[in-house]
Formats: sequence, C-alpha cells, structure tokens
Amino acid sequence: MVKSRLLIFLLILSIQSCKTQTSKINGVSFVASRDQINETHIEPLVALNANYAAVMPFGFIRDLAHPNIVYNTNRQWFGETREGAKQYMGRLREKRIKIMLKPQIWVWRGEFTGFIEMKNEEDWRVLEESYSKFILDYAELAQEQNVAVFCIGTELEKFIHNRPQYWELLINEIKKVYKGKLTYAANWDEFKRTPFWNTLDYIGVDAYFPVSERKTPTILECLEGWKMHKKVISDLSKEYNKPVLFTEFGYRSVDYTGKEPWKSDKSIDQVNMEAQTNALQALFETFWTEDWFAGGFIWKWFHDHERAGGVNNNRFTPQNKPAEVIIKAQYSSK
Repeated sequence: MVKSRLLIFLLILSIQSCKTQTSKINGVSFVASRDQINETHIEPLVALNANYAAVMPFGFIRDLAHPNIVYNTNRQWFGETREGAKQYMGRLREKRIKIMLKPQIWVWRGEFTGFIEMKNEEDWRVLEESYSKFILDYAELAQEQNVAVFCIGTELEKFIHNRPQYWELLINEIKKVYKGKLTYAANWDEFKRTPFWNTLDYIGVDAYFPVSERKTPTILECLEGWKMHKKVISDLSKEYNKPVLFTEFGYRSVDYTGKEPWKSDKSIDQVNMEAQTNALQALFETFWTEDWFAGGFIWKWFHDHERAGGVNNNRFTPQNKPAEVIIKAQYSSK
C-alpha cells in the first residue's frame, strides 16, 4: 500500500515536472503610450491567450558617443517612465499576465544602440555610472513589483565588448537588488559573443534572423532557413545549460519580410500579410516544441487594440491582421 502511494506520488511529480518543462512564455512586447492603461487595453491580450507582457520604460541618449542617459522625466510619455511602468504592470497582473520588465535605451533619431561607444575613458566611466543608475532604479522596481523576469539591457554589444568587467560587476549589483530571473536581450547577430550568459537565467535573443530571400516566403522555405540558426542557438543553450528566450521576435507584413527582418524603414510601403503569417508560423514550428526553448515576446503590441495594425498596416504589429490569428492559435495550444 505504501509502495503504491509512493508510485502515485512520483507519477504526479513527473507529470508536474513535464508541465513545467513544456510550458512556454507566450508574450507580447507591450508598447509604452502617452496614457494610463485600463482593463479594455488588456482584454485583447487575454483573448490572445498571452501569459506574459514585456513592459518597456525608456532612457534617452543624445548620440552614440554621448555618456549621459536621461530618463523618468516629465517630457517622456507616461508609459516610458517609472510611474507608468508601475501602473502598466499593476493592470496587467490584475489579468494574471506575468511581467518581464525591459528598460531600454533610445538613441536620438533611432540610431542602433549596439553602436554606442565612448571616445575616451572619462566618458566610459560617466556612461557606466549613468547606466547603473538607470538599470538599478528599474531593478528596484522589478523587486518591489515581484516581476517574473528582469532584462538588464537590450542590444548593447559595443558597450559590453568594451567594458566586460563593468557588466560583471553590474550583474552582481543587480542581484543584490532583484531576486527574480535575469536575462539580457542580445541582437540576433550578437548573442554568440555575449560573455555573461553563465550568470543569467535565460539566454535572451532578439530573434530577427534572416530566413528567406523570397518576396513571399512559404512556411517550408522559412523552416529551411531556420535550420542553420537553430543549431547555433541550441548548441549555445547546451553549452551554458540555459534556456533560450526570444526577448523579441516578429516580422513586418511586407514583401521580403524574412530577408532582413530587423528593418523598420518607413519608406517601405508595400503590404504583404501572407509573408508575415508564413514567417511567424515557421518560427513557431521551429522552436515552440523544444524543451530548451523558453518562449518569447512578439514585437510589438499597442495598448489601443481597435486602432492598431489592420489590413493596410505593414509594420511589425500583428494586431487586426491574419498574423494575430496565427499567434492566438499557438498561444492557445497546450
């Protein structure tokens, strides 16, 4: 009788363990806006069956060689500030949506953050002091709000490459403040060189990998295009014994969306919904069944769902497009 009960208990534990391993972060990147959010802004996420949202307050840098980060000012949109991030997280949690807090840097005119690089030692030290203040402030908020995942930076390759010791010390300081799971959002062509994965909980990747050069790629073509990248990603996961999290993923609804998925050039004016849905379906089929893959955050989701996206919109958002149906189907699967 005792042996029988023990077997039943072990079976239950085994089932629970399997559930834990196969459950995914089905997330959206929740865009900061001018306004507070309320229940009507979150119901579309519930309908999508999203279980996570990335909340993204911002700091601003004047140019790629400027060391001072300006943040939490009255010139920013509400959702970009500390108060705004806190309000967003509170509302999202009311609907049982977990949070990844992902403070980000915006360089004036949208220049790529991966190229931030100082010209002298003094400026590097000013940048380090400024970034530490910025990120530790939000680490404190993450701890205060019991956030599930905290992202320590987004696409900052030259900063990390030039100042590796600073980043080691910074991670130690973050861990003194925040006790949850940590990741870093490495660009798709950066993550192989990021030096501190062993100190974090997730290998974070902004997954804008090129997968097809076709105007309207088929699902099969995108699946083929993923094979090389998938091996590199899975090998890194094995090397560090860490799960991989797509801190951002997504495609624009444009021609050639799989060729250079990171492009956000507003001069591109054609619309191609099939290209977006095929590329997304291939990404889901490639990764969402893998044990070493934790899930990801679709780029990007706007709070005013009724006015977002639509059949004439060629931007990244899947809202009110066929892509939204693809995501809902994946996020609803068990």
